[in-house]
Amino acid sequence: MRAGAVSYAAIAVWVVFVPRVAAPQAMPDIGFKSVGRGWPVEPALPSKGTDPALLGDFNPDLAVGPLRVQMHGADGAVTRTIEVGAAWNGNTPRGVKPLAVDLFTSTDFYKDRASWSDPRYFRCNSPIALEMQWGAASGTNRAGAGLDGVIGKDPPKTAAWGHCDRDYPRKGIVSPYPFKTAREHYEALLAETRKRGGPTQHTYATVPGEWTGRYEWPSAVTENWYSFALWNQVPTILSVLTPEYRKRMVQELYHEGHDNAPQWPAMYCWPEGFMRRWHLVAVTSTPHTILVTPELIQIRVGSADNFITEVHVGRDFRMNGPVPALGEDVPRWYGETIGFWDRDVLITWTSNIQAWKVHGMFEFSSQMQTIEIYTPNRDAHGRFMGLNHEAIFYDPEALVQPIRIVRNLQKLSGFGKGAPQDFIKCVQTLFPVKGVATPKSVGDVIQYQVPDLYGRPWAKLWEEYFERGMQKPKTDDLFDFHP
Repeated sequence: MRAGAVSYAAIAVWVVFVPRVAAPQAMPDIGFKSVGRGWPVEPALPSKGTDPALLGDFNPDLAVGPLRVQMHGADGAVTRTIEVGAAWNGNTPRGVKPLAVDLFTSTDFYKDRASWSDPRYFRCNSPIALEMQWGAASGTNRAGAGLDGVIGKDPPKTAAWGHCDRDYPRKGIVSPYPFKTAREHYEALLAETRKRGGPTQHTYATVPGEWTGRYEWPSAVTENWYSFALWNQVPTILSVLTPEYRKRMVQELYHEGHDNAPQWPAMYCWPEGFMRRWHLVAVTSTPHTILVTPELIQIRVGSADNFITEVHVGRDFRMNGPVPALGEDVPRWYGETIGFWDRDVLITWTSNIQAWKVHGMFEFSSQMQTIEIYTPNRDAHGRFMGLNHEAIFYDPEALVQPIRIVRNLQKLSGFGKGAPQDFIKCVQTLFPVKGVATPKSVGDVIQYQVPDLYGRPWAKLWEEYFERGMQKPKTDDLFDFHP
């Protein structure tokens, strides 16, 4: 089997995996081999740098699918349709033997846990494809792309199949660094910086003012494994999660793909949470704005919420609480962040994060901490073009080992151009009626139970309305997981 292939013992007889690895994603040359930053992404995903709203850098030959992408013109009419999939309307791909029971035919996904490590249980769907099977993002009223449904004529059993011979390997998801905790990682980078004569103590005269301005994320669709989850077989993602969090992710994918009952935070004007900063659409429709001072760096963005990161330069966490923190022992939606400069590179540590989720992806716990490195990208003449943003995620409750996401932000302009940053205020128009997000108009009267936002409110809805009679496990002692 070629390097980067994913081996599933249960289906080796039926499917030959021949992975398609794209050209390397560029990482900035930092001039030395660091103990914990700047290591290449291997294997890397493509990064063309075109408009993600149009899926202009979407390569259907690499995506797992199944997806039906409708491209729209300025008048809203469909100009062309791109289909990515191996079989449609309940048919099975040639050379693949289906399981007797899969996510779309099962009546109790908990009982199927022995099949969760087999991509055929998910019909080789990527996570984004499972949540889009019923057309959750179909249509558009402007120039752009919509994801039409592929659930078939007799849903859910006629759901479409993705390509079982495509996947993004686990080695490109997990952190390449040897550290087990964010603290260990941060302290190693700080020690390395001290050996280099730092940390740099910037003043208003020396702080990298070229950073201040407006940025876009031009390769959000293709640049990393997390943002759109086009490239991933579900079991590969599950393999980086602890048993409890595997169960939670399968729960979400089941109710999205099988029951057409997605529970996205933005549907109900709930907070979006920390990891939505790396997810498509929510941070691509409006520019990032970065403001740099000697003591504080502020990074803002959001088209679904107000995502704010404040980096407190030179400060130290208080270490006598449940997790490292600057303030009180109350988790923050976007955590609390400290950092230091190594010349023109900013190295940060974020902790005290509120547990939450990103729809279509895994939940994370309040043990989540990150190390993030912002490194200038420069052209051949040394001109500042933007920032490479490398993030390593540590969450001993949710992750079996640390993971990494890398992206590149391209500077658009200073603040002398462009529209000011919008403040987002969500006005709720969807309400959960019998566990399904349902639009309601002004004047409608409904029975509504106020959710506990700190008690997995999405899961409460699924369990009350869709899981009666299911055999939910009483412990987290799940099977050995071997993707």
